[in-house]
Amino acid sequence: MNADLERLIALQKLDNTADAARKQLASEPEHERALEARLEAARQEVAAAKDRVAANKSARAALEKDVAVQQGRLSKFREQAMAVKTNQEYHAIQHEITFAQTEVKKIEDSILERMVESDDLTASLKAAEGKLAAETKAVDADRKTMKAAHGEMEAALERIVAERSSLVGSLDKQVLTTFEAVSRKRNGVAVAEARDGICTICHVRLRPQVFNTVRRNEEIVQCDSCNRILFFVPVKAAAPAADASPQPAS
Repeated sequence: MNADLERLIALQKLDNTADAARKQLASEPEHERALEARLEAARQEVAAAKDRVAANKSARAALEKDVAVQQGRLSKFREQAMAVKTNQEYHAIQHEITFAQTEVKKIEDSILERMVESDDLTASLKAAEGKLAAETKAVDADRKTMKAAHGEMEAALERIVAERSSLVGSLDKQVLTTFEAVSRKRNGVAVAEARDGICTICHVRLRPQVFNTVRRNEEIVQCDSCNRILFFVPVKAAAPAADASPQPAS
């Protein structure tokens, strides 16, 4: 293979790896925002569950206060019933007692409903807290992985810069100029494999004589359509199958 073409293929691989690493590093802030959003959503669920538990507790306290008020009225009416002197007064007091007893029953039923609801709300709160704990653990693990990957990618980029510098220094200047010009125009991809007579990146069919030249990998040849520098990967011949037929005895 042409030495400069071989170096260009290696250079393109380095540039592809570096580009992927830079994109990964650039995506980290967005990834971090997504992780924080997960945690915040879980925190909001816990906060909402706590608010519901608190509201239930306040409602029960208010109802219990109402029960106390009605029970106070009952005590007062019962005392008054002991002192009435006419049937009319007695029936009026009994009516008030019955009404107060009915109100106490209604309020106590509401308190019971709130108590049942409280059990469900407490279970929901525990579930939300469990989810927050799990999300916190998962996010912490994700952040550790991201931090480790960050260090590895930065180290890889340093190695790539050194390797790239060495490759660039060994390339023919005109060839390097061509590579860099195409790379700028083609989103960093200046080298493409030619396969079955087609440029595998722009998918345009090459002229037969061009493809034949590319197949030899002896020259710097550019795609007529996208101008990328082309190379060919020979198809490896399949290994012959072992002859499994029995051999005649000698």
